[in-house]
Amino acid sequence: MEIKDKVIEIIAEQAVLEPSDVTMDSTLDELGIDSLGLVESIFAIEEAFDISVPFNANAPQESDFDISSVASIVAGIEKLVAEQKA
Repeated sequence: MEIKDKVIEIIAEQAVLEPSDVTMDSTLDELGIDSLGLVESIFAIEEAFDISVPFNANAPQESDFDISSVASIVAGIEKLVAEQKA
């Protein structure tokens, strides 16, 4: 399974949507994911890919991780996975 598909699956699960309802352009707000849902998504992503996401739920603006859209989250995860394999 591609990283993109797995991330979308995790986000869709948090949003209680079908993965097909989640597009790369979707924002978490549009999908109805609140800060708690975001934290749970990050945990699920970390577990799925065995990585550590540099995201601080208490200060999301200060985190070195772009959560502005599904595409930016996928890109961030792909980068972390690539760095981990390096």
